[in-house]
Amino acid sequence: MSKRTPFYHLHLKSNAKIVDFAGWDMPLHYGSQLQEHHHVRQCAGMFDVSHMGVVDIHGADSAAYLRRLVANNVDRLVEGKALYSCMLNEQGGVLDDLIIYKIADDFYRIVINAGTREKDLAWMRMQSVSFHITITERTDLAMLAIQGPQAKDKISACWSKEWVEQIQLLKPFTFFRHDDWFIARTGYTGEDGYEIIFPATETARFWQSALDAGIVPCGLGARDTLRLEAGLNLYGSDMDETVTPLESNLAWTVAMDPADRYFIGRDVLEAQLQTGVKRRLVGLVLEGPGIIRNHQKVLVEGDGEGEVTSGGYSPTLEKSIALARVPAGEENRCSVEIRNKPVPAQMMKPPFVRYGKKMF
Repeated sequence: MSKRTPFYHLHLKSNAKIVDFAGWDMPLHYGSQLQEHHHVRQCAGMFDVSHMGVVDIHGADSAAYLRRLVANNVDRLVEGKALYSCMLNEQGGVLDDLIIYKIADDFYRIVINAGTREKDLAWMRMQSVSFHITITERTDLAMLAIQGPQAKDKISACWSKEWVEQIQLLKPFTFFRHDDWFIARTGYTGEDGYEIIFPATETARFWQSALDAGIVPCGLGARDTLRLEAGLNLYGSDMDETVTPLESNLAWTVAMDPADRYFIGRDVLEAQLQTGVKRRLVGLVLEGPGIIRNHQKVLVEGDGEGEVTSGGYSPTLEKSIALARVPAGEENRCSVEIRNKPVPAQMMKPPFVRYGKKMF
């Protein structure tokens, strides 16, 4: 039986089309995926992301533990700030990508992906044996993402003036916390917005207050087209345990300094940096007819073949775009094999769209 978030009955009430996603019953759309996509780009939409895992790390060794666990360096964090990173295996492969929030020197919060929750927690606990910490999965909490250029204004109607003043001051990758309410200025759409973690008992009330503020429910379909336009990786498609961050356009999430900080997978990444990465993740913009789909072959003149990792139609650009892993090189022209025919495409560095504007 599929799992359900605290919002499940509210999705049904809003006429959502429910599908299975990583073992969860989740809304694909509420009538029109296309309209939901445009609403986030132009106004503000909300996404139930309660299927993602919220994990709290407590204890005197919390920072030391995280320095070893992830490829980015938590020493960069001060209280109230967030950090995006990858958690790697010993071969340098990506076990998951996640966000770490520093609440205090001995208290960090991590948000992990839905499809990797059990695997991540098992790995995190296995790596914690020599550290004085506790790892707590917060199944008592719900999570809602509110995204779009009007998110900042519309969300103001959901809280008291005192809270609104604090939230309005948030900069990207910072957060405000009050008891079990946690509001972070982060997201997965390429738009401004917030990800809000709060007690599951408050689900119905907060959902209604967001509806009353004119924030539209949006499903997984729009979330995927928005993140693809933003050039954001999807775990299991654009990265997994078989590729490193350096092969996934995520070198910026790896902190090799200081040189004496050991993190799991570091030796493999150091070797890759010395010998050169053989594959790279790039953006593709289709120049001919058709739609790019996952796993289609990418033909790079003079460099060999690659594969589409995420492909689809961009509602904002009104053309097909994709992320693809191709051989390392300088070439920026290629073709995608669609229905056994090569269709020309341009390679570029993502994102394709940022804050609603074309980036190429």
